[in-house]
Amino acid sequence: MYDGAAAASSRPFVTPMTAVPMRSLTDRLAACYSGAVHDVLRGMGHESVVLPTSIKPLDPTRRLAGPAWTVSGHIDRTKTRDETLLGWCTLLSRAPSGHVVVCQPHNDEVALMGELSAQTLAARGVLGYVVDGGSRDTELVLEQGFPVFCRFLTPSDIVRRWIPDAFAAPIDIGGVTIQTGDYVLGDRDGVVVIPQAIAEEVVTQTEGVVATESEMRRALVGGMDPVEAYNRFGKF
Repeated sequence: MYDGAAAASSRPFVTPMTAVPMRSLTDRLAACYSGAVHDVLRGMGHESVVLPTSIKPLDPTRRLAGPAWTVSGHIDRTKTRDETLLGWCTLLSRAPSGHVVVCQPHNDEVALMGELSAQTLAARGVLGYVVDGGSRDTELVLEQGFPVFCRFLTPSDIVRRWIPDAFAAPIDIGGVTIQTGDYVLGDRDGVVVIPQAIAEEVVTQTEGVVATESEMRRALVGGMDPVEAYNRFGKF
């Protein structure tokens, strides 16, 4: 007579497979570098994807990656202290977790990032900040480790001087259009922007490029002639 229970008990126990969580597009992009992303975008026919070279990281050892959330603003000296500070606090309040704030402040006068603002954004889960303008409290921001990319440093603040005028609307920085949801990658070489519609494809292709470059690097270190390397790998 067939004893199903006995047969089952005699089978070796198999541990169920544990699902490996998929890496997010942000995590995958963060493992890439801006030069490779640029090359992939250019190969796909996208030329205006790199922010001006004047925009640099406060800390060149830190990078930022993630979907953009855009802000624009302007100088307005008719506003009161309370109006400008409330406008700034509104910006900080609306910045969504898991995004990089990208700001077009339309001025060369005041800082659009500082110690308390960086600390607030980091605590709210914001991944970094890019501004076509100024920043201040540099030493304190560096101590916090919050990634900030900016064009200049100044002690001047926004009080009675600057007000935000749009959130999550398209902005232009140096001829590059950035929309909320586009992906940005910033490292010590600069900031590259990936249109949202092709972000997955660009990251996947970039991962392939990085893998190929690693293989080619090993071949070159091993003594392969550069011409032979180019002919084999199709890049340099």
